[in-house]
Amino acid sequence: MKYSLIFILATFLFFSCKSQTPETPKVEKIPTEVQIPQPETRNPLLTGAQQTEKYFPILKGKNLALVVNQTSTIKEMHLVDTLVQSGMKVSKIFAPEHGFRGTADAGERVKNGKDGKTGIPLVSLYGKRKKPFPEDLKGIDMVVFDIQDVGARFYTYISTMSYVMEACAEQNIPVLILDRPNPNGHFIDGPILEKGYSSFVGLHPVPVVHGMTVGEYARMVNGEKWLKNGIQCKITVIPCAAYDHEEFYQLPIKPSPNLPNMHSIYLYPSLCFFEGTTANAGRGTDKQFQVFGDPKSTTGNYDYTPISMPGAKYPKHENKSCNGYDLSNLELIYLQKQSKINLTYLMDFYQDFPDKENFFLANKFFDTLAGTDKLRKAIIAGKTEAEIRASWNAGLEDYREMREAYLLYR
Repeated sequence: MKYSLIFILATFLFFSCKSQTPETPKVEKIPTEVQIPQPETRNPLLTGAQQTEKYFPILKGKNLALVVNQTSTIKEMHLVDTLVQSGMKVSKIFAPEHGFRGTADAGERVKNGKDGKTGIPLVSLYGKRKKPFPEDLKGIDMVVFDIQDVGARFYTYISTMSYVMEACAEQNIPVLILDRPNPNGHFIDGPILEKGYSSFVGLHPVPVVHGMTVGEYARMVNGEKWLKNGIQCKITVIPCAAYDHEEFYQLPIKPSPNLPNMHSIYLYPSLCFFEGTTANAGRGTDKQFQVFGDPKSTTGNYDYTPISMPGAKYPKHENKSCNGYDLSNLELIYLQKQSKINLTYLMDFYQDFPDKENFFLANKFFDTLAGTDKLRKAIIAGKTEAEIRASWNAGLEDYREMREAYLLYR
């Protein structure tokens, strides 16, 4: 009896305590037909050159000429070496401004010769010969263009491409363009080049920042009949894979000696205008197109002295102390998202400059870069940035409409 009472009491206490313990919430099972959201995955971005399966069959058995420089690589191997090792017949190399290996100064004449590694004849397309001569193309079945551009009208690689297209069209030789992303392809800005201002730093009526890859630009040159006498070139473009114009593409190789990093590439469309002024834009320093200054400047918090160096043998204001500004510490994400030419750098520096009469170079190179004399005159007249931008609107709107027909990417 004694043990029965103890058992009954223990049982009562057990169930009493259990009833006061909170119930564990039930977890509902997710139905098998419901998909759990996963992080967005994308195919890797590939340049045209990387997609060899798309163009090797086109090149096989043809006598080739290549328009290439140090950016013409597949991973870490140069396109020339890749094609030669794959059994392709490369008979000639055409080199643009800065040369085949990309070490020459801006504006420096590059000599003809031979590639030291392969022995292939090398013809410079910078200097007196910006367009291949008919004899340069004799026996050539196809020309391959593969050069990294940065999306600014005054960057001369697209001018070289246009002259090559023209020469090939005249000789009925097709051109294969291996496309590459445009690091400034996410916006369009600047004045449209006007009639009478065409030069090697701007051949066609497009804005300073044109928002196209070289492949798209070639399609526009053909479609708008901008080649001599309206002739058209037979072109084939191998597009980039998994690329669109909003893609912020980090260049694996510097495209020229004075664009050493992404800061310089994003700032280039804004700071290149200083090339047409007395101010130095960083040539002769390790911050090319990231700083600007002048010995006469009385404003700014950055002092530097340009010196002779590879890629800038005779920089503006060599060995003279320049006072100005350093933009190299700006956040890359800030520069990416600006999506416009920053005119304030130029306009504010001009307004504070003590010798305004001699600020713009007498050779009118500034107008050549701008593609018009209106920008220089507006700055001198003291117009606001908003007023200057308003003057571009109609031209940019017409350009955007024209550009649509030639886009390969959105």
